[in-house]
Amino acid sequence: MIGYDKVKLFEQLAATLVEEVRAFHDLPHDDDDGVIPAELRAWLLQLRLLQAVPFSYLVPDSALLPEESIRWFYLDRRWTDALVQGALSVGTANSDDRTQLAAQYAALRDELDAEERNQRRRPGSTRLTGGGGAVSGFLLRSRAVSGWPALHVRAFDIDPDEADDAEFPEDDPRRLTLLRLERVAPAVLLCLFDGIPKVVHLEEPRQGVQFGFEEKSTSSGQVKAQLKPRDADTFEYLDHDLVDVPFRAGASGVVDIKRLECALQPIAGSGAADGMDSAEYALQLVRFPFRQVWGDTERLNLGSVFRPTVRYSVMVSGVFSQERS
Repeated sequence: MIGYDKVKLFEQLAATLVEEVRAFHDLPHDDDDGVIPAELRAWLLQLRLLQAVPFSYLVPDSALLPEESIRWFYLDRRWTDALVQGALSVGTANSDDRTQLAAQYAALRDELDAEERNQRRRPGSTRLTGGGGAVSGFLLRSRAVSGWPALHVRAFDIDPDEADDAEFPEDDPRRLTLLRLERVAPAVLLCLFDGIPKVVHLEEPRQGVQFGFEEKSTSSGQVKAQLKPRDADTFEYLDHDLVDVPFRAGASGVVDIKRLECALQPIAGSGAADGMDSAEYALQLVRFPFRQVWGDTERLNLGSVFRPTVRYSVMVSGVFSQERS
């Protein structure tokens, strides 16, 4: 391509990519062009967030992500920088093209850093500034992901002191920005955070009313269902032992409502003494969304918590001390 206009070459490449991006990506109306067109920038940002990256590159062996497990990680920005550079290099034909790309890449990288935090921003909301900091996240492989596709994930830079059933709006200043939250497989959830969280909440969706019981393993290795009775007037749990939930003979998983009513009748305050209607039965079975919390083991008595063994600052200043250039 001796004598070919390099600027025109780049413009044609950008126009082609823009048309491809428009087919699957909607931009907030106030995302303007910068160093490169907004649509192309959005496509490159998707690469930054591991979109279209084969899952085998992230988890090369299924043994690294066994069933009912969660894996926490930091995202190496040098790796994602190289990914973006590789995508842009597709349009280079000779050493001059690569020289021009290298000269523009610093400005492009800074713009991607600044726009990264706005990927999930609602149209018309205040744009977030800054960028280029640590990105962390997790991979969760669990039946909970396939059973509740709309799981809520919240990350905090401090440990919130609210009660377990408290709600946290998206504009809560303690919350870290979610860069990506997506099911990459029916039972695998990928999440990326803008920063390093101190506490992470994973909660069942609140879209509907949920009913259920508590599971308890017996000495014989079997699992039985139990119910904590509630006060029919105040909705508070009664100071009473758990009640075994009876099931119909020959119908596994079908609750024997009549026998359950008889088990609740002697319990004062349950409302079952004079018989239970459908509303009173529902009151006993309703359950708030379950919330799993990962955080500081010194403050939380949890079996599974998030405690990074290598801090991000150690990674960038120790053996991984190379500067992004």
